[in-house]
Amino acid sequence: MADYIFGRNAVLESLNSDKAPEKIYILKAELKGSINKIIAKAKEKGVIISHIDKKKLDEMANGLSHQGVCALVNNFNYSSVEEILNFAKEKNEDVFLVILDRIEDPHNFGAIIRSCECAGVHGIIVSKRNSSPITEVVQKASAGSINHMKIAKVSNISDTILKLKKENVWIFGSSLEAKENYTKMDFKGNIAIVIGNEGFGISDLVKKRCDFLTKIPIKGKTQSLNASNACAILIYEALRKRNEI
Repeated sequence: MADYIFGRNAVLESLNSDKAPEKIYILKAELKGSINKIIAKAKEKGVIISHIDKKKLDEMANGLSHQGVCALVNNFNYSSVEEILNFAKEKNEDVFLVILDRIEDPHNFGAIIRSCECAGVHGIIVSKRNSSPITEVVQKASAGSINHMKIAKVSNISDTILKLKKENVWIFGSSLEAKENYTKMDFKGNIAIVIGNEGFGISDLVKKRCDFLTKIPIKGKTQSLNASNACAILIYEALRKRNEI
């Protein structure tokens, strides 16, 4: 699914290709020579740039010469949001989406993909920034479900929510701050369920743009459920409310 390319020439060639890298990792140091060309080209193509320390880059390279730069290349065939919406229309079904706001753990991401595919979710929307890339870990955690799930990667989750609202999609956000339990939600019609970051939950702006906020009650001492578990609970409650199980 994903691979790393090391070395300045190799990374620059990747940036000049038809399929640009998903992310560029650059050593935190004085920037000289072709590194500046790489940065300029990455910005031109909208590729995310992350500055990391030498220890981290050495670990990623695993003994290979990296010359202070690494590129993450992903061969996964992402869908567009429009393609996912059309997919639901072609099936003559109400839209059923999951939006992931900064899910960074690949095991969580893979487990969420697996649950969504099992529940018949039409597609998953993720952000280009602060989200786990599709790696072998994600593929393994999804138990192969990733091969049957449409995933769209967008620049801005909150802006995408506004576009979905124009398509008559109701947005439900999972938040511990919500007043209403998930069992009281009306999940019928065109819906998208937002699952937030493992530690911080849904971002403030995304939360404000949700039509409804809902929570899963916690009875024990642990403050919250794992993101993938919370997602599974919500999407299967949605299936029950939609009379699909």
